[in-house]
Amino acid sequence: MAIITLKYDARNPKAKKAIDDILSLGLFEQKTGLDEALEDVEHGRIYSAKNANDLIRQCSL
Repeated sequence: MAIITLKYDARNPKAKKAIDDILSLGLFEQKTGLDEALEDVEHGRIYSAKNANDLIRQCSL
């Protein structure tokens, strides 16, 4: 599945309506933050650290 990222001025009512209309067709799937987090857990993309220093050490590896 391809991923499409759109940037638009959300303050522009015409642009917002156009995006809402496209999404209302049901052809596209919007992932919630929870869905993305569960996918990260499923693929092992989670890390744990004892404290801030441990986190910084892990990031520099």
